[in-house]
Amino acid sequence: MNVRETGRFAWQGVTANKTRSALTTLGILIGVAAVIILVAVGTGSSKAVQDSIGALGSNTLTVTASSGGGGGTAGGFPGGGFPGGGLFGGDTTTSENATSTRAAELTMDDAEAIATSDEADHVLGVAPVVSATSVTATYDGASHDVGTFTGTTAAYLLIDNSEVRHGNAFTDDDYTAHRRVALLGQTVAEELVGDDVGTIVGQTVSFNGFQFEVVGVLAEKGSTGPMDSDDRVIAPATAVQDTLSGYGALSSISVKATSADDVTAAQSEVQAILDVRHDVSSADRDYSVTSASSILEAATSSNQTFTVLLGAVAAISLLVGGIGVMNIMLVTVTERTREIGIRKAIGASRADIIGQFLAEAVLLSLFGGVVGVAAGLIGSQFTIVGVEPVVAPYSVFLAFGVAILIGLFFGLYPANRAASLRPIEALRYE
Repeated sequence: MNVRETGRFAWQGVTANKTRSALTTLGILIGVAAVIILVAVGTGSSKAVQDSIGALGSNTLTVTASSGGGGGTAGGFPGGGFPGGGLFGGDTTTSENATSTRAAELTMDDAEAIATSDEADHVLGVAPVVSATSVTATYDGASHDVGTFTGTTAAYLLIDNSEVRHGNAFTDDDYTAHRRVALLGQTVAEELVGDDVGTIVGQTVSFNGFQFEVVGVLAEKGSTGPMDSDDRVIAPATAVQDTLSGYGALSSISVKATSADDVTAAQSEVQAILDVRHDVSSADRDYSVTSASSILEAATSSNQTFTVLLGAVAAISLLVGGIGVMNIMLVTVTERTREIGIRKAIGASRADIIGQFLAEAVLLSLFGGVVGVAAGLIGSQFTIVGVEPVVAPYSVFLAFGVAILIGLFFGLYPANRAASLRPIEALRYE
């Protein structure tokens, strides 16, 4: 019996009981669709994290305090500024006594020391960061709870790879003069004035009762899952300390290396400077320095594990669908025992019988695989748990290929069982 005849007999066998065949393929369909969708969710989550971290740039460093940190003044400069009149101007004049008794915290002096050190050859920019929490913006009857309120310097925009879409950025003069000016993220601006966000530039917005002039609206950065990167306000750190945060320790210090290749060198330079200032060593540092690239590597590794686990869960459902195929084929062999006996009696070989039932199993898997791929691709077009799925081409081919292999594997035993029947016993079967 040739391939064409085998296919014809297999098609007749599958379509003889359409409802049962449809229910059998449903298991394969669900398994294939689940593999594609869940892997797409994992891939989409990984991409969102990479985009979010990548937006900072591969050559950024973040310095944060590891422990301690009481109140106190901003590193000995009550105004939050730096000596010498410029933003990071003048020489660092911290006494040894102040250094040795320093609390485990980051201050303005730390940021200045990094920016002005002759040993920081691979550091391009430095920006101190203070954060105000529970800030509500109010303007012309509209109000919005700001997600992130950051006090910093003009250099922060360069380090954060942020651009101003409407208006202008605040300047170093605004910082040193403690001017209450602010840059609004896209979400904050839309919540206050609607879609025409440019109209808020030049207006005065109240933040927890303190008036700030809006000098610009930031370009969109997008969202990462449930986190909205545009729900933020950036203002001079001095003004934020005057009004919203007080003169405690810095939340962090943002540092930009001269290039992605110089990140390691810049990190070493920052650590050397702070080790001296904090009177610590690599064994007992009270701060940590992390790079965007290291965070990206860790996040990518974590998301890859997450994606593999999701794929494994989906693969189990595909396996269950294959077991369903084998179960139905065994039932089919039992129901068609007499037919098998007749075919063998008139000359059908063992290979013919195996080929027919194996082809039926593969057809069931093929139908389930094709429809499952379509369902998976359609399902991946929707946002799932706040994640935009990204279809991985390999998952489509892998899921479809495994579906066919499952048909072959789980159809082989029923086919062999059918071919092993002796004609005389099969003809006697009732």
